[in-house]
Amino acid sequence: MGRSPMVPMAVLVYVSLLFSVSYSSTFVITNNCPFTIWPGTLAGSGTQPLPTTGFRLDVGQSVRIPTALGWSGRIWARTGCNFDANGAGKCMTGDCGGKLECAGNGAAPPTSLFEITLGHGSDDKDFYDVSLVDGYNLPIVALPTGGGLVGACNATGCVADINISCPKELQVMGEEEAERGGVVACKSACEAFGLDQYCCSGQFANPTTCRPSLYSSIFKRACPRAYSYAFDDGTSTFTCKASEYAIIFCPGRYI
Repeated sequence: MGRSPMVPMAVLVYVSLLFSVSYSSTFVITNNCPFTIWPGTLAGSGTQPLPTTGFRLDVGQSVRIPTALGWSGRIWARTGCNFDANGAGKCMTGDCGGKLECAGNGAAPPTSLFEITLGHGSDDKDFYDVSLVDGYNLPIVALPTGGGLVGACNATGCVADINISCPKELQVMGEEEAERGGVVACKSACEAFGLDQYCCSGQFANPTTCRPSLYSSIFKRACPRAYSYAFDDGTSTFTCKASEYAIIFCPGRYI
């Protein structure tokens, strides 16, 4: 009998790697803002990080990032960043430890956040939302796309420019724009005042005692589909099963 041809070890390793990771969905991140942004990503506890945890995204550009089954975490946009050749620097909003790659560091508030937990299989739903609980820096819309959508699969997000209507006590002024009164972000009341009633902590750490405040209502009126405070679940959490999720910064409108 003839001998079977030997398969090179490198090919076996490559095939093994392909079958060891089951890809679930793809995030398509788009910058529709009239300026450069630096998206950041943070994986939830017990979840592997995405292939990139921070990168530059110029005007009009999109990036596709594959995700594994069951991935959970956050995606946001940083603004006003300056990084050196080693990736060290800082951002005016959304900074994550002063590095281009966030590498396990979350976004410094105030920042608009896309949050998602992907299902572990074809029968498991994905849960997703846009949160302004940590404040707001940019308009953002997230929506399921691709074929085979299962579930309600609604778009969510915040298309309004809350920086324009942000109360003075919540405003974050840009370093270079301060003389012109430029507001680059809008704090949450929790971040601004640190009180339990705004942070849903202490005796207010449940949905019965932590209710919408005057400040959270400003965010909710502007962006009714987004989380405005910690227990804003009823109108702000969405479900779907999708092969892609589009995450668009400065979208202009719901798609």
